[in-house]
Amino acid sequence: MKGTPITEELYAYIVEMFAAEDDLLKRLPAEAEAKGIPQIHIAPEQGKFLQILMGATGAKKVLEVGALFGYSTIWMARALPPGGKLITIERDPLHAQTTRENVARAGLADRVEVREGDARTILPQLANEAPFDLAFIDAEKAEYLDYVDAALALVRKGGVIVGDNASAHGLAWDPSPPEDERDFVLAIRAFNRRMAADPRLLSLLVPIGDGMCVGVVR
Repeated sequence: MKGTPITEELYAYIVEMFAAEDDLLKRLPAEAEAKGIPQIHIAPEQGKFLQILMGATGAKKVLEVGALFGYSTIWMARALPPGGKLITIERDPLHAQTTRENVARAGLADRVEVREGDARTILPQLANEAPFDLAFIDAEKAEYLDYVDAALALVRKGGVIVGDNASAHGLAWDPSPPEDERDFVLAIRAFNRRMAADPRLLSLLVPIGDGMCVGVVR
């Protein structure tokens, strides 16, 4: 094994020291679950990592594909400078409305816009609002390649594209994934290959959460 193993103790230390949730962020998952929204949001350290990427790139305009209930949205919106804007796209009406409510509770409604609908339809319509500084992709895995293609047309040079679940639940490198995970794993593998091989990107899979594939647009 390369590097230091992430033990439970080390993980707890990282989150407590660098990515502690406030009371609102702590409450959101349970409230969402009570509404029937799945618990597939990013982890706290991933939220902080997105904030770091935003800070490193001076991000003022951010695009998110897949809001769920607004957990990652809030992490990123909090890192925006004055006058910054985040557009998040969410297909499910319940998820979209919950995100709007949670963003308002966080006092971020002035910098976040939730656009409801299919991202494959909405993304091409954002051309007149480009360029974006960062795009975070965390939605339908079978559509990740479509999202990347769209993001490459919307994110500026020097900007960043990030895709979640790049480790595919620890199966991205498994030659024989379980049948019930096969489509998910194959979609993630195709996404990772695109991120790694596209000459327009300088990319790396970062082993944080379920893996985040990060690419800087050349």
